Amino acid sequence: MSIPNHTIEQLVDHYLNYLLVEKGLSAKTIEAYAGDLRAFLDFLKGHHIVAIDQADTTAILKYVIDLRQNGRGPRTRARHLVALRGFYHFLVQAGQLPKNIAKMVDLPKSGLKLPEVLDVDEVDRLLAMPDRQMPKGLRDAAMLELIYAAGLRVSELIGLMLGALNMDAGFVRVTGKGSKERIVPIGRKAIDCLHSYLKQGRPVLVKDIPSYYLFVARAGKPMTRQGFWKLLRGYALQAGIKKRITPHSLRHSFASHLLEGGADLRVVQVMLGHVDIATTQIYTHVAQKRLIEIHRQFHPRG
Repeated sequence: MSIPNHTIEQLVDHYLNYLLVEKGLSAKTIEAYAGDLRAFLDFLKGHHIVAIDQADTTAILKYVIDLRQNGRGPRTRARHLVALRGFYHFLVQAGQLPKNIAKMVDLPKSGLKLPEVLDVDEVDRLLAMPDRQMPKGLRDAAMLELIYAAGLRVSELIGLMLGALNMDAGFVRVTGKGSKERIVPIGRKAIDCLHSYLKQGRPVLVKDIPSYYLFVARAGKPMTRQGFWKLLRGYALQAGIKKRITPHSLRHSFASHLLEGGADLRVVQVMLGHVDIATTQIYTHVAQKRLIEIHRQFHPRG
């Protein structure tokens, strides 16, 4: 990829077009990137910085400090910095800069705060709650097993079609943000649960009404986000889980448990469908916290 020398504004426009055309990100996501980058451009103008090579690490650090002084919280500052890291990465690929200097500025420590993450025991209790003797219970068990096994977003889960599953090979084909497809492996427990649902549960729920959706509600209609959130909340209460969990909590738990088990960060990035690994890095503090707890509990000098 190569682009001629341009003003910073033109480089930002090139980057946003790259996200749209080559990365296939949604209009909403690109709008968010555009807002954050234009705020950065306004900051540079205010400091008389007109060339991209002048917008160095010091300038980026001053910008993050300026955001804080203007009352922007850690999450907002972290989001702005993630946008800048993506932009500078693009500039390196385009030959405009020798390295991604934005990566030298750390994300705010409490930025991009995660929702509650379940521990393994809590996940086990939650997944054991659906009544697998009933069609709806088989469906609910399969949904819970799959969203945790593959780290899916709730929109990805309810949007799955029957053809997305390849249980012989042990994976699911997921269409994520920006219509980007990814292949995610699923474990034996999820596969067994899906087999039971497809054989004994789904035929009862569809009531002979044609439907290509994997998970259905009444009369073959696809499960909704609200419907899944309601059943998840009910099962969490039954399991005695006091944490405030959401469907995204299972996705976060998936990522955190993989990292705690020693999975490579870039592998987790691919499975989650993150474009920028900086987004995935927000999970590492959960794994680090768990390691600290284990050290304190078991190390003789902990």
